[in-house]
Amino acid sequence: MPRFSVIVPAYQVQAYLPACLESVLSQSCPDLELIAVDDGSPDACGALIEEFAARDPRVRPVHLPENTGPGPARNAGLDRAAGDYVLFLDGDDTLAPDALLAIADRLKETDEPDVLVFDHARVHWSGRAVRNRALSAPLTEHGPAPFRAEDRPGLLTLPAVAWNKACRREFLEGEGFRFPPGCHEDVPWAYSVPMAARTVATLDRVCVHIRHRRVGSLLCTAGERHFDVFGQYDRVFAYVEQRPELAHWRPLLFRRMVGHLTAVYSRRERLPHGSRALFLRRARAHYRRYRAPGVPLPPRERIDHAVVRFGLHRTHRMLRLARALGRGTARLTGRLLGALRSAALRLHYHVQRLLPLRADRAVFASREGHGGDPGALECAFREYAPHIRTAWVVEPESPHAVPPGPRRLAPGTAAYWTALARSAYLVSDTRFEPGLRKRRGQVLVQTGTGTPLLHRGLDLLDRPAVSPGADAARILKDAGRWDFVVSANRHSTLTWERVHPGRYTVLEYGRPCTDRLYTATEADVARLRESLGIPAGAVAILYAPARREHRRTQPRLLDLERVVHRLGPRFVILARIPGPAGPPRPAASGRVLDVSTHPNVASLCLASDALITDYSSLMADYAGLDRPIVLHTPDREAYEEIHGSYLDVTAFPPGAVTHSEDELIDVFTSGHWRGSRSAQLRAAFRARFCPHDDGRVAERVVRRVVFGESEQPPAIPLPERRPAPSAAAAHDRPRLTTVPPQHAAAPRPVAEHV
Repeated sequence: MPRFSVIVPAYQVQAYLPACLESVLSQSCPDLELIAVDDGSPDACGALIEEFAARDPRVRPVHLPENTGPGPARNAGLDRAAGDYVLFLDGDDTLAPDALLAIADRLKETDEPDVLVFDHARVHWSGRAVRNRALSAPLTEHGPAPFRAEDRPGLLTLPAVAWNKACRREFLEGEGFRFPPGCHEDVPWAYSVPMAARTVATLDRVCVHIRHRRVGSLLCTAGERHFDVFGQYDRVFAYVEQRPELAHWRPLLFRRMVGHLTAVYSRRERLPHGSRALFLRRARAHYRRYRAPGVPLPPRERIDHAVVRFGLHRTHRMLRLARALGRGTARLTGRLLGALRSAALRLHYHVQRLLPLRADRAVFASREGHGGDPGALECAFREYAPHIRTAWVVEPESPHAVPPGPRRLAPGTAAYWTALARSAYLVSDTRFEPGLRKRRGQVLVQTGTGTPLLHRGLDLLDRPAVSPGADAARILKDAGRWDFVVSANRHSTLTWERVHPGRYTVLEYGRPCTDRLYTATEADVARLRESLGIPAGAVAILYAPARREHRRTQPRLLDLERVVHRLGPRFVILARIPGPAGPPRPAASGRVLDVSTHPNVASLCLASDALITDYSSLMADYAGLDRPIVLHTPDREAYEEIHGSYLDVTAFPPGAVTHSEDELIDVFTSGHWRGSRSAQLRAAFRARFCPHDDGRVAERVVRRVVFGESEQPPAIPLPERRPAPSAAAAHDRPRLTTVPPQHAAAPRPVAEHV
């Protein structure tokens, strides 16, 4: 018997159904059956279901002779379900990665409750996923679990849907729960199931991605079927009437009903033309029939209740017009105020440019908050040029991205434009402010974003999929303002001078951000690992693939839970997955740690013992640590064709190269990831791309930029450099013991292998 039965009704969703079914079958918890119900769909849904069934025995196809609607289609799936728990998923939605594994773990933690409620995110037609934190507040896991719905009545304020719950099948069969026919069929199920459940638990995690379709969505299509909502609430209150112990739910259910009826009535795209007044009359009758006095209401809901209670159709139209007028006026006022503010700031900037330049001011900006090369240079400015006051450009929503010390500047403020107009030094690893006009005496330092392995600058003009906004005039204008460009190696110098032509001076001193890799101590590494939750003695692998700029959403190139399971209990993976910023995703096993939002990449490098990447320039920085690197390039040809490449990393790699997940696992289980061949490849790569990184790069840049010292001490030779030690290597290092002196010989250490 499978752990989960996932029921998917499908009707005219052929464009989305493959992604839906694949999201279920690719779950890291494989103990499931997928019951796909072809609800008499006239398109290719039935054929698609059969294709998946032929490919995977866990798919159980069901074909209904005619269209019955989502409710009866789900019932057909329920009749065939054999899993311990049942989940429902619409044919145009998807399960989030690892959702079933997280649900299974939570069910085990909470002693197999009747119902588990989890969260969702709405995916707009543009591909943007949004989680409504306000709606998910009742899912916060506080207090004992499991519990009864009476203990957490806020659960019934969640969206009245079936796809945010996992229900124990025996509980559903014992209570005889079925979906009613018609539209809004989720309503009776969403309220009755939690009220009847003896035990309920919550999971504060996005497990379902709900697609917000521009066209074709049933609830956003006008039709008489929206009048079915009245019958659905009749079923809800009839259920309560039959069970006197549920009478205390009536006030909340009444409030939810009025809100739902108001939402249907207010949305013009739901009701056919000329039927709104009739709908409101029906709503007034339901209001009087099920009214539960004494419910405290906020002001906005009081208006909605008054409209429904008294059938104020014309009043509601006037209120809608007034609200629309108010919103339009607010937008117009905002635009006017914005234009006035922009004009005032431009005037302020021009006035500030007339004032003397401040030779003791420096402004820093970075796409990594306080990280990257600008962060290292800002620290070096404070150490080697303490007479210069530093300031950081930081977004208002990230005030803690900059440590105490430098002044914070919010973009677009008067203080920001004052600093740009009067500071002598401007340092950045990204594009400078477009409105900036360089003054005589100002020094602009561009640090870039690492060794260019993929196309940059002018070479991006032929790759609109990667950089659709690339503009030659802008690129040349930016490069024409630079005074210094910090370069990591000869390859970087030659590339920058070609793709960003300008009259700047190249400082081929290395990457300032790598200084910390050499100055950190063994104790620093231990503290970093403890802060990240890496167990003592574990081998931490940093997984940091390059961003697929041509993809709206980043693909899953590795099943990290499977990889870490195959590698054994000693391994831990630090997953730095590119994509929109958001909260770390909980790991099912506890050995895949999501560090995607960690503000400092150098700290992650120090805390790890090895790196897995593909085309990221991080490999050139990590090579300075002299720790193992494995390249995992399953899509090399396609990636390089789209992004362009200056170097075939598989021909000159810093370590072992794999092309499939099984190859990667084999490299680690066989020990090749840190074998002699990998060490030889890494040494050659390190000599080519890390010739100057020795812990004093930022110091050399400051001495050249601020003090004009053109002669710099040479970099420490590679054999003599001592980067921060790897924690795992230190753990594996043979213990040293001392042999007592014999005759007059001095004590000498010998390796004692244990």
